[in-house]
Amino acid sequence: QVQLVESGGGLVQPGGSLRLSCAASGSMLTSNRMGWYRQAPGKTRELVAQIMSDGWTNYAGSVKGRFTISRDNAKHTVHLQMNSLKPEDTAVYYCYQQVRETSGRWEDYWGQGTRVTVSS
Repeated sequence: QVQLVESGGGLVQPGGSLRLSCAASGSMLTSNRMGWYRQAPGKTRELVAQIMSDGWTNYAGSVKGRFTISRDNAKHTVHLQMNSLKPEDTAVYYCYQQVRETSGRWEDYWGQGTRVTVSS
C-alpha cells in the first residue's frame, strides 16, 4: 500500500504565496504522472497542474504564470509553489500520483487534501 501525505496549506492574504508538498511512501518503486487538483465549495474538482516523469508540465489557464509544479523523484515528492494568490484560489487542494507499486502494478493515489484560504 502507498500513502500520500500533503502539507503546506493555510490562510494567506491576497497577493501572498504558499508552497504545497506531497510525499508518497510505502510499497512503491516510482511515480509517473503527479498533479494537484482543487475543489472549491459548491464546485467540481479541477486539475490545477500536472507534471510527468520527463518533466513535462501543464497548468490550468487560471493559474498559469502564478503557480509552478515541480517534483523530486528521489523523494517521491511533488510540490506546488503558489504565488500572487487570489481569493478565487481558495479551495481544498488534493495531490495525485500515478504510482508503480513493488508488485509492478500501476495505481492511482490521492492525498487527503489540504485547505488553502486566500482572504484579507
